[in-house]
Amino acid sequence: QVQLVESGGGLVQAGGSLRLSCAASGRTFSSYAMGWFRQAPGKEREFVAAISRSGGDTVYADSVKGRFTISRDNAKNTVYLQMNSLKPEDTAVYYCNAGQTIVRVTTTRGGYWGQGTQVTVSS
Repeated sequence: QVQLVESGGGLVQAGGSLRLSCAASGRTFSSYAMGWFRQAPGKEREFVAAISRSGGDTVYADSVKGRFTISRDNAKNTVYLQMNSLKPEDTAVYYCNAGQTIVRVTTTRGGYWGQGTQVTVSS
């Protein structure tokens, strides 16, 4: 069991940067692969990035590769999403997800979600 709380969203100009954080409760954070998803109005929730339990493996959606970086600090029970060169099309609610493996998170999604944090990128 894990509880997830996202933070760091906000309003930013196109080309700017934001760092999202997802803080996990409990003492088993390192047992979960983690991921970020986003959902824009009228759109399906889509995969953004995922990271393995150890942080050694990462996977990115083509739409964000080269601009976003996922990382984790298991000592702080936190996963991050560094978002650079933001575009208006990045505007969405961003959700943190936890699952058993990075493949599970990437393909079928993990069993735990945070409440989401709004990211708005103005043109």
